[in-house]
Amino acid sequence: MATVTVRNLPDEVHRALRVRAAMHGRSTEAEIRDILELTVRPPERLRLGTALAELGRRVGLTDDDIAAFEQVRDKAPAEPVRFE
Repeated sequence: MATVTVRNLPDEVHRALRVRAAMHGRSTEAEIRDILELTVRPPERLRLGTALAELGRRVGLTDDDIAAFEQVRDKAPAEPVRFE
């Protein structure tokens, strides 16, 4: 994992971080990690599986449709790509 050093952090900001961390019951370092993660990786990011399931619901796919797909699907193992 990477390490980040923040220089010249104002005392007021550091105090506010310590208070916020205490309110959440964790260390200041854990609080900073949580703030950074929530900022750069918001919970509303696209998740492929969720998006595909939602698409299936919208178009009305049923378990019977999925079973039909499984019957006609090619089950042969994929051949590796050859770069020769």
